[in-house]
This record gives sequence, C-alpha cells and structure tokens, in this order.
Amino acid sequence: MENEWKNKKRLRKGEKPIPPLYTAEEAIKCLEVFVPVKYDEIIDIDENIHVRFNDAGHMLGSSIIEVWVNENGKEEKAVFTGDLGNNDIPLLDSPTMIESADYLIMESTYGSRLHMRNEEKAEMFLDIVAETIENNGTVVIPSFAVGRTQEILYELNKIKEKKDDEEFIRKYKTLMKTPVYVDSPLAISATEVFRENMDLFEEEIKKEIQSGDNPLEFPGLKFTVTADESKALNEDPTPCIIISASGMCEVGRIKHHLKHNLWKQNSTILFVGYQAPGTLGYSIVNGAKKVKIFGEEIAVNARIEYIEGYSGHADQKWLMNFIYSFIDKPKHIFLVHGESESQEVLKNKILEETKIDVTIPEFGETYELKDNKVKMTEKLKVEKPNKLKTEILERLEKLKEEIKDMDAIIREDMNVDIKDEDAFRINEKIKDLEKQIVDIIS
Repeated sequence: MENEWKNKKRLRKGEKPIPPLYTAEEAIKCLEVFVPVKYDEIIDIDENIHVRFNDAGHMLGSSIIEVWVNENGKEEKAVFTGDLGNNDIPLLDSPTMIESADYLIMESTYGSRLHMRNEEKAEMFLDIVAETIENNGTVVIPSFAVGRTQEILYELNKIKEKKDDEEFIRKYKTLMKTPVYVDSPLAISATEVFRENMDLFEEEIKKEIQSGDNPLEFPGLKFTVTADESKALNEDPTPCIIISASGMCEVGRIKHHLKHNLWKQNSTILFVGYQAPGTLGYSIVNGAKKVKIFGEEIAVNARIEYIEGYSGHADQKWLMNFIYSFIDKPKHIFLVHGESESQEVLKNKILEETKIDVTIPEFGETYELKDNKVKMTEKLKVEKPNKLKTEILERLEKLKEEIKDMDAIIREDMNVDIKDEDAFRINEKIKDLEKQIVDIIS
C-alpha cells in the first residue's frame, strides 16, 4: 500500500513507478524455509554446535538463545538475549533465567532508565483517556502490532479491578462507554495468534481464560479490517480510542490518524513504546511544533503523552537482575541494541556491581573469543561523517524551517494595514538576508 501511494505521486510527477520491495506472495513463500521449534529443547546444528531457545518474555515467541560450541576439544557457551522482556508485561511469562554462560551478548535499550510500575501506568492511562474523551477528543495510540496492542487491550479489560473510589469509577465508566478501535490488519492477525497460544501466558491469565474471562475481549472493542473502515474513523466526530500501527509512526494507517488528529487541541496522541531517533514518533514525543505527513505540514496542537512503562523491553533493574541470575557468571559481556548513553550507563553499572568485563562493539567489528580472552580481530572501515559538515547540514535544515515561518508571518502582516515605516524596515532586513545568502553561495 505504501508503494502504491508512492507510485501515484511518481506518476503525477512524470516519473517511472518503482516495484515494491517484496510482494505478498513472496512473503508467504518465504515461510517455507522457517521451521518451528519449542522452548527448552536442545537442538543439534551439527556434532559441535548445539542451541536452545528460551522464553525471552518480550513478545509472543521471542527467545533467548543458548549456543554451545565445541572447538579444539573445548566447549564454550554464548548466550544471546535478543530483546529481553519487561517483567511487568501481564500477558507473557517473565524472561527465562539462564544458569551459566562464558559470554553474554545482551541488549541495552533501557540500560539507563527504570520503568514505572503497573499500577501507576494503568491509572495514568485512565486519567489521560478520560480527560480526552470528556473533552470530546480522540485518543490515538501508535502501537506496535505485535505485543503492545494486546497488552493495552488487556489493561483496558482489567483496569476496573484496580480501585473502587468514586472518581476512579466515574473515569472507568467514561472509558467503558468509549469505542476502542484496533486499526491495523497485522494487529488483528497478531491478536488471533495470541488467542491461539494462550498456553504461553502467565499462570494467572490462564486461570482467567479457563473461567471464561477472555483477557483480549471487552465491550466496545472493534476491529477495522478494510481501508474504508479505517478512513471512516477520521470522519466520525464521536470521541474514541484508536490503536494503530506502526508504533514509531513511520508507516501504516497511524500516519492517516495523526494527520487528522495532531492539529486538534482536544485530541491526545498517547505513545506506549520506545521511539527511535530519526522517526516521526521521536520528533513528536520530543516537542516538534510541526511535522510533515504525506508531504503536508501538520501543526502539533494535540496533547502528547508518553507512558514508558508499556515498553516490551526490560529496564535497567531487570537487565541487571538477568545478569545476577547466572549461577556461573559470564566471563565477558557484550552490550548491543541500545543508544550510546544507555550502553555507557549500563556498562559502568555492570563493572561497578559485578566486576565483569564489558565491551560495547561498534558496527563492523569482529571479536575472537580464545583462552578466556576477548580480542578484536577485524574492524570494518566505515567513513564517519565530519562533525562540522553535519552541523552545517543541520543548520541548513533549521534555516529552511525558519524561512518558512518568516514567510508565513510576513505574508500575514502584509494582509493587514501596515505602516510605511514598518514595511520599509522589513524590506531592508530581507535585502540584508538576501545579500548574506548570495555571499555564502558565491
């Protein structure tokens, strides 16, 4: 769909259409090379390499992988955490604790931060939603299709059991009368997968299911399948909650919902997951006043909220707990999958509290693990951008935005009665600016 939209624009410009990265048929066909495996079973790759998948608690099917390698008569073991789950996720089991490792390769997404606990985030969620709905606004939740959507649905279903004071009940009733739309075909499919694999849920959740209380269903929940159903949500003035992928607002239906709601003061954009630098979601969370969506500049007037506790990643406390849980501690830890600050903070904490050596590998580095030593053997040559060049380009981008703002303000002034002396002053300043630009490019 994204490719179709891009090609329509290209054709209007007289450009040739471009093929999609892959087709639906190719996506289905690639499944032929996948083989399902169960947790906690040792799989022989060959006589010298064995692996075991363990529940990582990050999303349904996520895995921590243990790898045993026999080389030159000696066996060593590496553990790859992948994305480690947040222990506060109600639907999924906590990450499996591993007994031993020679080397640990661990994620560090939230290496410098702690999440808010469940009770706080549930109450905060209710306050935000109730206030927005009572103000006749729409709550738009950019959510990852797999995992966060299901968790939010569960929280909505369970929130009524948290408290019994009058104000809480009033807000809860407001919430329960509000239509909740899951507007993502993938999220709908993923919710079905959750329903089919409830044996992987926490014990408490399993008991609820056995008693007939499905944690993924509640009154007012609706799924929109077609594009027309999705568009209709933005034409309906009824206050509602829209959960839509992608979680970082880069692709998918969420961009249409942002286009129709970001500029409305009575609407709320509620982020519930990590926003990577450079994404549209990151810009909005970090205070952008205007953003471009489908080539159109949209003012950010809506209420912007971020409940970090809904993240699927372990925070610093649980990353450290994962290390503490080893009976035989790793000789060396590699920190991957994290921003520089998170990695440095976590590295220092690990060194201080466990005395285990830590490496933060850079892109393209190769390490040899031999005789209990870690040695970098190869470094891919990557040309790093000149800092001054980067600063110039960033200033140019900022200047472009400022010129746009200046253009809008001056044109607005020109549409009203302006004194001759003010017009003269503005004209002289524009001439000075014009001269400076000519000096730069000449």
